[in-house]
Amino acid sequence: MTVMAQPLTGASSTLAQQWDSINWKTTEAGVNRLQMRIAKAIRENKHGKAKALSWLLTHSFYGKVVAVKRVVQNKGGKTPGVDNVVWKTPQQLMLAAKSLKRRGYRTLPLRRIYIPKKDGKKMRPLSIPPMNCRAMQALHLLALEPIEEMMADRNSYGFRPKRSTADALEACFISLSKGNSAQYILEADIRSCFDKISHTWIKNNIPMDKEILSKWLAAGYMEKDGTLHQTIDGVPQGGIISPTILNVTLSGLEKTIRNATSKRKDKVNCSIYADDFIVTGKSKEILEQKVKPVIEFFLRERGLELSQEKTKITHIAEGFDFLSVNIRKYNDGKLIRKPSKKSVKNFFG
Repeated sequence: MTVMAQPLTGASSTLAQQWDSINWKTTEAGVNRLQMRIAKAIRENKHGKAKALSWLLTHSFYGKVVAVKRVVQNKGGKTPGVDNVVWKTPQQLMLAAKSLKRRGYRTLPLRRIYIPKKDGKKMRPLSIPPMNCRAMQALHLLALEPIEEMMADRNSYGFRPKRSTADALEACFISLSKGNSAQYILEADIRSCFDKISHTWIKNNIPMDKEILSKWLAAGYMEKDGTLHQTIDGVPQGGIISPTILNVTLSGLEKTIRNATSKRKDKVNCSIYADDFIVTGKSKEILEQKVKPVIEFFLRERGLELSQEKTKITHIAEGFDFLSVNIRKYNDGKLIRKPSKKSVKNFFG
């Protein structure tokens, strides 16, 4: 594929000078201040104020240049969309920042590619937006992220700032390591999570500009052969804002799980990483009869369902795999975490 640079129509050396002269420390500090004000407004249930601040951030010069910078510095920053355009020069970057306007904004279809899954047998679809749409998503992500942080579950760790798989595994250790800890684990996996989230639910519940959001959801995707497909459900894997939309969609899952039983002695706890999560319980019956049904109802409202093939209940003595790590309590009562056999095999081929 031949990659074209963004045309320089209207660009000049002045644009390059403007980009090169940006004080990034001041710029990012300005964005952070607005994000903190948005988070504070959500915490105080001042949703109207949060909406006004989000509008201010997504229309600010600081927000626009930070969004463009994040797009080009992203791991896929050199991968073009269907328009075959990438941004390389300072002129192009400044021109791109100035073009991020709500009025007249139009989306292009996403470019569909396929990458191997961990098992090496199946392929995972990735839908890559064009650069302009990526930058627009990054801009609105700046406003959505602080809202998502205020809404997120305490033990949700995927795609969140300053949280990682290590935190999710530590939550497992805390819930399972003691002698009187829970003995059973519900290993849950959501089937085709990104691809199946209800568009109706997203439009009604994601706290961001509905007009822009609707355009993204209706963009469709284009296969390598040029075939255009409409998108009826889901958000694209490959979209910058998609993981945060997923987190907002699943916010409240932990509360739902904990409310399945009001007894602390049932030892119901969870650790969530994106669409993978585990739930601990004192007995198999609690997980099967109380916890699993409320999870299924919670997901059904959002157009999602558990994968029956991958979802199962396991005793801690048998051990289970979570985030490529095997967690098991052996005969001496000691909980051991080590790389799973599957991840070791994938690593060494």
